[in-house]
Amino acid sequence: MMQNEPKNIIVIGAGFAGLSAAAYLAKAGHSVSVIEKNAEIGGRARQIRTDKGYTFDMGPSWYWMPDVFERFFADFGYKASDFYTLTKLDPQYAIVFGKEDIMNIPSDMTGIARLFEGLEKGAADALKSFMSEAAYKYKVGIEKLVYKPGLSLLEFADIDLIRGAFRLQAFTSLSKHVQKNFKHPQLRALMEFPALFLGAIAQDTPALYSLMNYAGLALGTWYPQGGFGQVTAAMKTVAENAGAKFITNESVTGFEINNKRVSKVITNRGSYEAEGVIGAADYHHIDQQLIDAKFRNYDQAYWNKRTMAPSALIFYIGVKRKVQRLIHHNLFFDEAIETHADEIYKNPQWPSKPLFYVCCPSKTDSTVAPAGHENVFILMPLATGIKDSEALREIYFDTIMTRLETYCGEDIRSAIDYRKSYCIADFVADYNSFGGNAYGLANTLRQTAVLKPSIKNKHLQNIFFAGHLTVPGPGVPPAIISGNVAANQLLNYLKN
Repeated sequence: MMQNEPKNIIVIGAGFAGLSAAAYLAKAGHSVSVIEKNAEIGGRARQIRTDKGYTFDMGPSWYWMPDVFERFFADFGYKASDFYTLTKLDPQYAIVFGKEDIMNIPSDMTGIARLFEGLEKGAADALKSFMSEAAYKYKVGIEKLVYKPGLSLLEFADIDLIRGAFRLQAFTSLSKHVQKNFKHPQLRALMEFPALFLGAIAQDTPALYSLMNYAGLALGTWYPQGGFGQVTAAMKTVAENAGAKFITNESVTGFEINNKRVSKVITNRGSYEAEGVIGAADYHHIDQQLIDAKFRNYDQAYWNKRTMAPSALIFYIGVKRKVQRLIHHNLFFDEAIETHADEIYKNPQWPSKPLFYVCCPSKTDSTVAPAGHENVFILMPLATGIKDSEALREIYFDTIMTRLETYCGEDIRSAIDYRKSYCIADFVADYNSFGGNAYGLANTLRQTAVLKPSIKNKHLQNIFFAGHLTVPGPGVPPAIISGNVAANQLLNYLKN
């Protein structure tokens, strides 16, 4: 076979990682087919469209790190604006500490500095120093770290990384780093909150990830008009324009192996010749359910020892009038974060006094709800692998709605004309999600870079993994990067 002859490549899963990998592999001239078990592409970023006129983003709702999206589109000669319109949110979000104790985060650093100084004398200068370090970490992180496959420590034998190792603070916790700079509890809560996007508490998250403070505060919080479905649709178009094909409503059930290579991908409908595979569905599911035991990367005991990012209880709610007090992003920190975190990570159970997040995109986007109505998305972080039932969902719906109505000062429940819940059992059913996780693997120190599940299968030469259970980690931008990194690893294999 000629070296430059197109190879048949199968990508399993059409979430952000699979879409990204498919686009890069198709651009390289290969024959790429993406197999997706659900009816729609997008993975966790699928949308619900109701007959009442609501469009709900099912998962991701924060558009951070816009440069990562732009880099993806630029690699194919596009800009994000060729496909969708971004709106910069101002305020970026609100943190609710109490009914009359709300912190609105401005969209510019001048306003943020003023907010800090108003709460703690000298905090504006501390913020300037903190953000300067965070900007350095972001630059090094994005340029030097996150696009590495994490297969060897030698990848990090880079003179800039070695020189900057102390400044990167990979071995100090984010919590200690924040507390060294800020004393006011609300400022600490604000600066530690991005750790939730990394699937861990700030005490267990390396201070390297203060780069997320730079991403969130300095680069801004954006919203793609029409919701995240516009982003996945755009990436699908990019992949299709490069030649990729998409097959939906089809589940991969196994592989045919020859000479330590996957030769066929078996599905519930048939089989596909394969000279390369990207596993962009749930890594644990592929490793433990689809690959024969002798070819697996890990055993179940390994997976059981992983620290998982949380699952979530989500409610999609249509309200037939406006809810005045909500803005686009609202974080309810009116209970102790330590208690809720303990009930996620240390003593897994349904939370006694949960924190939760409310997204109301209809404040920014008139297309996601009928005129005069509100689109409300509520998410409560939850431990993975615990019991899920309709009765429990109902209990927490009432708990959350009582607190939300008290905060808003109005009856919301009587105006609900659409409601759907989504929780652990749904993550398992729809995504074969390990433990019903919503975000993947926590970015703890012991699960960073080479310590994450390997992007490469150790026994089969032509299968590589992408997504939030491998490098670089949880979140939408990391998933897009993961697809790129896995695609490059497969392309390197195919050249040899």
